[in-house]
Amino acid sequence: MTASPADHTAGDADDLAALAKGGRTNTLGFAIRLVARIPFLIIATRLYGAEALGRFASALVLIDIIALICSHGEKRGLAQRLSVGASDNPEGEANLVYDGLLLALLFSAAAALLLLAFPEPMFPNGMNSSWDIWLVATIPAFAMTEILLAAQAYRFDIATSVRARAIVEPWTISIGAGVFFFIPATRDAGLALAFITSIYAGFLTALWSFLRSYGPPRNWQPQGRALLAMSSRAFPLVGADAIERGTRLLDIFILGLLAPPQAVGIYYAAQQIASLPQKLKTSFEPILSPVITKNLRIGNKGAIAAQVRQVGFWIIAVQLGIALVLGIPSGAVMGLWGPDYVAGTAALTFLLAAEVTASMAVVSESVLVYIARKRNLAISVGVIALQATLTIALIQGAESYGLGKGYETASAAGALMIALAVSSLVKALLLKHLLKAPVSNWRWALVYAAAPAVVVGYAFTWLPEWMELVFGVPAILGTYGVVIWRRGFDDGDKALFRKQVVPDPATDLA
Repeated sequence: MTASPADHTAGDADDLAALAKGGRTNTLGFAIRLVARIPFLIIATRLYGAEALGRFASALVLIDIIALICSHGEKRGLAQRLSVGASDNPEGEANLVYDGLLLALLFSAAAALLLLAFPEPMFPNGMNSSWDIWLVATIPAFAMTEILLAAQAYRFDIATSVRARAIVEPWTISIGAGVFFFIPATRDAGLALAFITSIYAGFLTALWSFLRSYGPPRNWQPQGRALLAMSSRAFPLVGADAIERGTRLLDIFILGLLAPPQAVGIYYAAQQIASLPQKLKTSFEPILSPVITKNLRIGNKGAIAAQVRQVGFWIIAVQLGIALVLGIPSGAVMGLWGPDYVAGTAALTFLLAAEVTASMAVVSESVLVYIARKRNLAISVGVIALQATLTIALIQGAESYGLGKGYETASAAGALMIALAVSSLVKALLLKHLLKAPVSNWRWALVYAAAPAVVVGYAFTWLPEWMELVFGVPAILGTYGVVIWRRGFDDGDKALFRKQVVPDPATDLA
């Protein structure tokens, strides 16, 4: 049955309400995550040093990618499975989630055992301590947490993601890194042990909310053949997720092979700051997935294009503000971690710019994974190949000219920025063709807002660093915020900041 125009209008308003609510929660989560991440960076850079941080960062590359693969694309695929297969049956929904959890546990346990037997690829620059090998124990918890949070997001519960990812995990790793450093027996292993503790703390937080929402298994009988079929169907999603995440980790992996551990540590510190905007946009994916799958089911492609434009603009507007706030005083920001880290100033600037350029790719991909999985995967493979080629070429070029670690880190970040810009352009064009409607999140108001913010920020760079941060950051943010609100945000955009955006069907739609 085809929905009537009035039904579409009411449904689109409900979707906007859900997206706006998720957006507000994610924006709050970003602020909390920023505050929580700073103590860990101070402890890691000041107490452990750049070399130890570099070895730790290199080890996390494989952990992160393998855990994501073992989650079988459920971060985005679960919403489609639930919307198609559960038939509004709460018990059926729960059992579908438990199927995904079981599959993730089996694959991640096998992967962890394999890395225990062959740990060398995890440690291209060596280990900080013998305890580092137990980082593999985080793979099952990491993979299952992704699925638990996706299940909560399907019911529009983004608060659990904020609690787990923005509060519990970062504060646990910060406190753990400090405590383990001051215990002689665990000092060298402090970063690894703190990370393991934080991942399991986040997993238990997500599991608690999931059990309260879905309950324990009831009449659940997993079938091996069905699980294998689910695993094979998930391949395009798994590939897209792994490649998307891999673009944020490939630079560290290549740096770990071609550069000393200190350069990796400096780059990791810059990436931890720059990746905060990336967390903001990727955290929209779970809230977008149920909205998109619902509109795909009823064939409302126009609404999907409108949602992509809406969410895409929200994301790029916030990310550009963050990039200006952290990028203009980037030297002072990196100087917070110590004088050695100032060499990562250019890397931080490029990484922040990369996240702004990537916003369109991420939002486009949130639809492409449902309507053009194989083409999306092919584009992602091409993009990561381009990034690898550029990263190696630029790093080797910097080395051949005898340039320092600041140029090596800037080369890796610059390669990422170019690759993500290409990804955004190609995926947006493909999505526009498939939906037969514009999907771009670009508005000239972004330039109008950024220009005065840059002028204000540049003026503060002439002051001492503490004044640049204490007074310059609020001035940049205030200038950008006022202009983008007045020149860039229309009534639909301002829904992000309103509690109630759903029209009353009895009056507004009459």
